[in-house]
Amino acid sequence: MSKRFYITTPIFYVNDVPHIGHAYTTLACDVLARYKRARGFEVFFLTGTDEHGQKVEKAALANGETPLELADRVVKRFQALWDKLDISYTDFIRTTQERHKNGVQDFFRRVQDRGDIYLGEYEDWYCTPCETFWTETQLLDGCCPDCGRPTEKIKEASYFFRMSAYQQALIEHIEANPDFIQPRSRRNEILNFVREGLRDLSISRTSFSWGIPVPGDERHVIYVWFDALTNYITALGYPKDEDGDFKAFWPADVHVIGKDITRFHCVYWPTFLMAAGLPLPKKVFAHGWWTVEGKKMSKSLQNVVEPNMLIDRYGIDAIRYFLLREVPFGLDGDFSHSALVHRINSDLANDLGNLLSRSTAMLSKYFDGLLPEAAAPEGVDEAFVARFPKAVREMDEQMVELAFNKALQTIWSLVGAANKYIDDTAPWALAKDPADRPRLGAVMYNLIEAVRVIALLVGPFMPGTAEKILQTLRCEEAISSLAGGDRWGLMKPGTCVDKAAPLFPRIEE
Repeated sequence: MSKRFYITTPIFYVNDVPHIGHAYTTLACDVLARYKRARGFEVFFLTGTDEHGQKVEKAALANGETPLELADRVVKRFQALWDKLDISYTDFIRTTQERHKNGVQDFFRRVQDRGDIYLGEYEDWYCTPCETFWTETQLLDGCCPDCGRPTEKIKEASYFFRMSAYQQALIEHIEANPDFIQPRSRRNEILNFVREGLRDLSISRTSFSWGIPVPGDERHVIYVWFDALTNYITALGYPKDEDGDFKAFWPADVHVIGKDITRFHCVYWPTFLMAAGLPLPKKVFAHGWWTVEGKKMSKSLQNVVEPNMLIDRYGIDAIRYFLLREVPFGLDGDFSHSALVHRINSDLANDLGNLLSRSTAMLSKYFDGLLPEAAAPEGVDEAFVARFPKAVREMDEQMVELAFNKALQTIWSLVGAANKYIDDTAPWALAKDPADRPRLGAVMYNLIEAVRVIALLVGPFMPGTAEKILQTLRCEEAISSLAGGDRWGLMKPGTCVDKAAPLFPRIEE
């Protein structure tokens, strides 16, 4: 049986345009999905859009269109951006699709049949932008404690989910599974929240109609979070395909989310699943937010970073590299154009680009581009070559932890070592004496082989760049396999290597 890996982004709300935060989450999932595929896993990578709820209904009404027309329009923007960012998702789910509606209604019935959904009356404060209910004591000056906007008091008949019944079970699960909520700071927040006491949750509304009807009582629509979270199983074919993808891939290996929706994924979703008698996801990883030049992104400040503009200006792989290199995944980060330009010029043009152009230019000059035999190694060669398998093992561990910036640091330590190896061995000096030709051949072989391994490791982060490097090396292996990264000496002597064009042209700051 093949190894399997299931990774998800949150489904993104269609009452928003794609911004750098959406791109960051999706890109992180793409890198991990590509890495796992390259490591021989069968990967299911899910993304999609959340299209129901009062907020969408209101926005559509204001625009003079139906909610579905609004959703259809915005969905295209997300899909176009994912294509532009080279996102390799397996499936894109929309909550307006029939497969999702049927799955949500089945999931609702399943929980209801087990006695954990009952009809009552709800009265509390509701924040429409956050789609969240609050008690009076949770409000800050009458406003939502999350977004600061006004709330409205709602009293209506509602179906309730017995979330309170799962408080102890959830605490025990979190304590018994230290990796369930990552990073640790988010885990502590959730444990404190749950220990304060879980109330039963209102999971239906009657004051608007844009949603999935409650089975057997169509006056009610299902609460948008009960609907949205279920996408992680409906995309796998639940309930119709319980012996197919659902059986093969559930529970998810990791849900990657922004920290603002941690409670929904680490309290609501696990208790829904417990009530349905289904396994819980193995891990939820909540990453931080991006500020811009030290300020929170907001439409009023006109500082929202638009990913399409960044890609057009700097290139896909430069953006992919920067977002995952600049900040430890899980912490907040600050975006600035100067930091991005510095990374491009320093890490990509100077370090990686320079290594490729120096290596291939010297091979072209000294051996007409033909890769020589690797002669007997000297101490400097052995120390250099020994770094590579060690780095591959380190990177494996870092990717398990979703420590993307550390994985990139590990790869760049190899880039730095290769550039230093050139300085230490001084091929230009060896080329002056015909007696040193075997030694020159050994140095050039090690350099080109180092570039090959670095390209494979870079592949999940910068697939286009890796492809260019391997094409320059006339390397037959695809970047879709990392097996070749574990072994040294796979470049065949006699291979005709091209002289590289600049990988990343320097940018004037």
